[in-house]
Amino acid sequence: MDFSDEDDDENCFGSRFNDGVNEEEEDEEGFVFNDDVEENEEEEGFASDFYKAGSDWSCLVEDEETVSSSVKKMKQSNLFQIWGLQENSPDTTKKMKQTDLFQSWGLQKPSPFTSPASNSAKKTTSALGKRRRDSSFSNDSPRPCPFYKKLPGTPFTVDAFRYGCVQGCSAYFLTHFHADHYIGLTKAWSHGPIYCSSLTSRLLRLSLSVNPSSIHPLELDVEYTINGIKVTLIEANHCPGAALIHFRLLDGTCYLHTGDFRASKQMQTHPLLFNQRVHVLYLDTTYCNPRYKFPSKEDVLSYVVRITKDFLRKQPKTLIVVGSYSIGKECVYLAIAKALGVKIFANASRRRILQSFGWDDISKNLSTDGKATCLHVLPMSSLKVERLDEHLKIYREQYGAVLAFRPTGDFFPCCYFIWILFRLLV
Repeated sequence: MDFSDEDDDENCFGSRFNDGVNEEEEDEEGFVFNDDVEENEEEEGFASDFYKAGSDWSCLVEDEETVSSSVKKMKQSNLFQIWGLQENSPDTTKKMKQTDLFQSWGLQKPSPFTSPASNSAKKTTSALGKRRRDSSFSNDSPRPCPFYKKLPGTPFTVDAFRYGCVQGCSAYFLTHFHADHYIGLTKAWSHGPIYCSSLTSRLLRLSLSVNPSSIHPLELDVEYTINGIKVTLIEANHCPGAALIHFRLLDGTCYLHTGDFRASKQMQTHPLLFNQRVHVLYLDTTYCNPRYKFPSKEDVLSYVVRITKDFLRKQPKTLIVVGSYSIGKECVYLAIAKALGVKIFANASRRRILQSFGWDDISKNLSTDGKATCLHVLPMSSLKVERLDEHLKIYREQYGAVLAFRPTGDFFPCCYFIWILFRLLV
């Protein structure tokens, strides 16, 4: 994959996060050196006059006569002519028509969704309110399921729980346990069987109280036959339990649904993907742009550990905080815990979730006492300067500073961009 904490960086400490600094101006360690920058020769013009003026900018104001004469000479340029494009004439515009995408893609156009109030709609405030209550955007009336949530030639949907009972669907697949994917799933779910990874199935029962009889856990890298279609879950390298889903139909057609994922060499060499044809790819395109270049997870975790150790050498009485969602980011605080040989403090709710993973390296390192360890895991919403100050005051007898890591998907995918906050207790 939700965050907006741009105002929290007034007391930031970190590398390569200097506002307004180009990467070319930084050395390998992220420090800025301006000594070698050659000053350009002064040129006559507005910029030159501006800096010469100091605080007296009156010399920059043009005479009214000059302004008025220059305004009179201005005219609207024809951008089509400048860019060498043919301008559409009114006659050409009239000939344009809307293309039917369902027809272009060879899909059956769904019947229009009409609300109970649509046939008797009136142009009155009361009628408008009734139409809104009865519309497809109402919480009581599920929205029609879009075609890209359905797998053609199968009775399957993926991450389509918010649409309620989908016509023709006999199996509902869930890629991972993040709210924007499982939205619509509640303990009252009764529309059909849910297929997901074993870890995700435990989270559905623990956090959402979904009826276990509706959940069908699947192990990773094991081929299952569901309604005559072969289904295999592949590690998605996103959050615990996240999976790519590979479908092979009876006629040999292969679909791959990525959900949210982070590409890795393990995926490239997977038997179902290496030199194998995928006929239809349902792709997470959040960072599908060449301008995104990300370090490996291993490199980032090594960086986090190095920063933490260096900081503790300078300020031994430092509380280490790592932000996290309900699940995800575990690799960050686990790497710190192993490097420092300390336990991980989290609240009771998070401890229950972490223990449900069945990972010994986490379960054995959890602490119920915040004073017993310098490593704390807090919700992402708590990684604001004010909230960190409040948390630090609880442990003011032990710590005088806090070093906080905010792993975020805003700039880097799947939590491997690390934003660092340093705050002294005032």
